[in-house]
Amino acid sequence: MTGLEQLAVLAAGLVAGVLTSTVGVASLVSFPVLVAVGLPPVVANVSNTLGMTPAGISGSFGYRRELREHPGVTATVIATCTVGSVLGAVLLLGLPSGVFESVVPWLILFTCLLVGAQPSISKALRRRHPAGQPPPERTRMSPVTTAFSTLVGVYGGYFGAGSGVMMVAVLGFGLDLELRIVNGLKTLAILCGNVMAAVIFVFVAEVDWRAAGLLAAGSVVGGYVGARAGRRLPPTLFRVLVVVAGVTAAVTMLV
Repeated sequence: MTGLEQLAVLAAGLVAGVLTSTVGVASLVSFPVLVAVGLPPVVANVSNTLGMTPAGISGSFGYRRELREHPGVTATVIATCTVGSVLGAVLLLGLPSGVFESVVPWLILFTCLLVGAQPSISKALRRRHPAGQPPPERTRMSPVTTAFSTLVGVYGGYFGAGSGVMMVAVLGFGLDLELRIVNGLKTLAILCGNVMAAVIFVFVAEVDWRAAGLLAAGSVVGGYVGARAGRRLPPTLFRVLVVVAGVTAAVTMLV
């Protein structure tokens, strides 16, 4: 890589780090930059996973207050996304690289639709509850929510693009938590997926260490900055940004 290309990768890490802790579509920025500077797609995907792991660490640290509010949910997210990401990483190494290319953009678009429509759907479901008996707050993950969280972990270990959007949808429908807490849990889920996949990739996959290091240097700063901004985002603006980022990612992949 030339000096200018290295600077581009560093900047991509910074921007992607901010996206990790806010809208959760970091690979929309970082992965295309790695491919543009000449890395093969699989090497770029592996290097991107390693380089973006520090963003999850600093972002989760930035959301440490939110993550302490519901320790049971936090523990479940860690467990499900860690286990799921191991399977996802194995699939990435064992299956042809293009297996899910045609499906992923539509999956992200569907998830964006769920994120945008979640408040209306939730209100409609509450209206069906017997009058005078408000539904109990859901602050523990049900078996269904736990299963979907695991699937998001699998996807995060395999490909990762849009996994944050998917986790926002899963937690938004499965729990009654403030969006700042959901955002923190989403950032933690991304971290768990990246850490386990990165450990596996270090030993069995080809890594461009210079690209991964440049991404890491930028992403560790961006992750913390994004967390500081993410906890202050109004819920409506947060949903709009998540949907816009997710749709942009899906359209980019389709094109």
